[in-house]
Amino acid sequence: MTDRIHTCLWFHTQAEEAAQFYTAVLPNARITGVLRHGPGEPLPEGTALLVSLDLDGHAVSLLNGGTHFTLTPAASLVLRCTDQAELDRHWAALSAVPEAEMCGWLVDRFGVSWQVIPTQLMERLAGPPGPGVQRMTTALRQMRKLDIATLERAYLGA
Repeated sequence: MTDRIHTCLWFHTQAEEAAQFYTAVLPNARITGVLRHGPGEPLPEGTALLVSLDLDGHAVSLLNGGTHFTLTPAASLVLRCTDQAELDRHWAALSAVPEAEMCGWLVDRFGVSWQVIPTQLMERLAGPPGPGVQRMTTALRQMRKLDIATLERAYLGA
């Protein structure tokens, strides 16, 4: 990967566990490198300091940085899904904090926020504004996990 810009997420100590989980759950995901703590560093020798991932072409670094910072829903990873079955599968695998679910957003067991959204939604939102988009976004705001058929019916006014 040669991305000039990529995402770095701060973990307390679970970066390697999170990387293994993400590469097991997400298609086209792989760990591309692990930098480990040496002797005399803040975490035990051999503990991952930085885990590099390729998540379907998106470079992500997971840093074990201790308790100085925490993850927040103000930043999220967006996972576009082509159909309801794919969306449902990823939602079931990733969602770990039901009270945090809203409008396609979820929080996984590591505290990382995700937006699990249908590709069709992004296509509709990229088009011209109008009553269909307004109806669709109104329907979206009432959902936790997104339902593609319901969003499409709202867009069409059906």
